[in-house]
Amino acid sequence: MPRNTQNLLIATVCLLLLIGLGAFAAVRQANRKVGGVIVSVSNEFNNFFIGQREVTGLLTRQGRDRLEGAAPADIDLKALEARLKAHSFVKEAEVYRDLAGNLHADVRQSRPIARLVHADARQDSYLDADGRKLPLSSLFTARVVPISRSGGVPLAASFFQDSTGTRYLEFLRYIDEKPFWRAQVAEIFVAPNGKISFTQQVGDQRVEFGFPDNISEKFAKLMVFYRQIPPVLGWDTYHRVNVEFKDQIICE
Repeated sequence: MPRNTQNLLIATVCLLLLIGLGAFAAVRQANRKVGGVIVSVSNEFNNFFIGQREVTGLLTRQGRDRLEGAAPADIDLKALEARLKAHSFVKEAEVYRDLAGNLHADVRQSRPIARLVHADARQDSYLDADGRKLPLSSLFTARVVPISRSGGVPLAASFFQDSTGTRYLEFLRYIDEKPFWRAQVAEIFVAPNGKISFTQQVGDQRVEFGFPDNISEKFAKLMVFYRQIPPVLGWDTYHRVNVEFKDQIICE
């Protein structure tokens, strides 16, 4: 038999063996009962709204549906994912099995960026980076900026969903993404005409920001004020700082 033909035959046999082993492993994996349940909760933003116990409770319906030892045919991975995603604080979820038969649930939490304030604090809610309403949690309180209409009138999450409201959501995202402003902005107010103002953690000045446009430029002007005015005249010299007009900083 020619060497080339012999090599081709050997390669073909090896390939068939590999295919057979792969098929055997796939059949064995498909019939293997669930071993352990491994839950992973992403905590990239130091949120603790949902933990491993809560995820396990959702997967098992608080223990009524036992997963360990269940046959693969009795496990609907997509249904388990949908059950997790229905939770307010779950942004993304993936449920899958590994080669050892363990069931994995990987969860990424929703991230609040503001607190929608009501006169009755029990009615407060969070707003996430996508403009969705999130309930308060008994497990964790997020340190995010409170926001309301001037006079203490609450804002609904739906306010941030239309083409106008997304500008205000962009304003909140900007604050959340900048550590300095996230720490400095104390409380935000939206006037009936739509203009924004806010109080600060350091300094008595109320900042009049205007409409949520030219956001980075306005915060840059406010930073100029911080660097040039208080170090010379003191923090208590002015009680109102207006940065809404182009190339102007008005202090009173």
